[in-house]
Amino acid sequence: MPDFLNPVKGFGVTFRQMFRKVDTVQYPEEKRPTAPRFHGRHQLNRWPDGLEKCIGCELCAWACPADAIYVEGEDNTDEERYSPGERYGVVYQINYLRCILCGLCVEACPTRALTMTNEYELADDSRESLIWTKEQLLAPLESGMEAPPHPMRLGDTERDYYLLGSAGAPRGQEDQGAKPGPASASAAGWTPDAQRDEGTSEAGPGEAEPGGAEPGGADQ
Repeated sequence: MPDFLNPVKGFGVTFRQMFRKVDTVQYPEEKRPTAPRFHGRHQLNRWPDGLEKCIGCELCAWACPADAIYVEGEDNTDEERYSPGERYGVVYQINYLRCILCGLCVEACPTRALTMTNEYELADDSRESLIWTKEQLLAPLESGMEAPPHPMRLGDTERDYYLLGSAGAPRGQEDQGAKPGPASASAAGWTPDAQRDEGTSEAGPGEAEPGGAEPGGADQ
C-alpha cells in the first residue's frame, strides 16, 4: 500500500468502531454487580460478641507495597478490652490515595481482621477524605454484639476465640466481601467447655492456626 494511504488505513479502525453498538452503562443510576471476590474497600471485622479482631500487630502495614496502611497498637487492660489477647489497634488508617487494592494486607492478617468488601465508590474531591480511619473501616455492630470495651464473652483466652474462628463460625461471609454477621447457630451456643469436650482444644502439631487456617493448610 502506498505511504499516502497509511492514514486512511489507520482511520479504518476508527470508522469500524463508529458503527458498532455502544455498550453503555447508565452509571450511577445503573450499577452492575461485581465479582464475588472483587477487591474493594477494606473492612475491619469483629468477633461474634463484638470485640475487634484486629490485634494491632502491624503485619498488614509491613505487607503493603504502597505504604498505604498506618497502625498503632496498644495494650488491652482488664478495665478496657477491645480485642482478645494482649493488644488491639488503637489507630488504623488506610490512605486510598496510595492503596492499589492488591489484597496483600488481607493475606498477611493472622486473625482475619482485615477483609475486602465489594464497595468500589471511593472517589472524592478531598485528599483528607481519602484517608480512612478505624471508625470508618470498622464493621458495624450486628444483632447480639456488644460494643467494646467489655470482657471476653466467648472464652477465657484468645486461643478460645481463634479455635472458634477455625470452626468456621464468623468467617463464612467475609470471603465474599459481605458484612460479617452474627455467628451461626452452632457458634451461638459455643462455650470453651463444649470445645474441650470435642477435643479440639487439645490439638496436636497440626492444630489450627490463629485466624481460621485449617490444619495442614499451610505450605511446609
